[in-house]
Amino acid sequence: MNITEVRVRLVKSDESKLKAVASITIDDCFVVHDIKVIDSADGLFIAMPSKKMASGEFKDVVHPLNTETRENLRKIVLAEYDKAKQQAGGTE
Repeated sequence: MNITEVRVRLVKSDESKLKAVASITIDDCFVVHDIKVIDSADGLFIAMPSKKMASGEFKDVVHPLNTETRENLRKIVLAEYDKAKQQAGGTE
């Protein structure tokens, strides 16, 4: 699997833990939207697209099947987030 494109949209809010929303293209033929970049006490992480269940819990609708793929995706999305921040002047 090759991630062939990453688009990052920064979220302009000083108070929000949500810092950006990303879309990835896989092998130039499959797109995943709404990957969230979130700031936590442990640093930045990504959250996969999810939906709210009747119980109030959120369940991922798309997710990697193994740790290696999850870590690769995290590194790629966060690297593009850093680039987007630099291009925006580093204010986020």
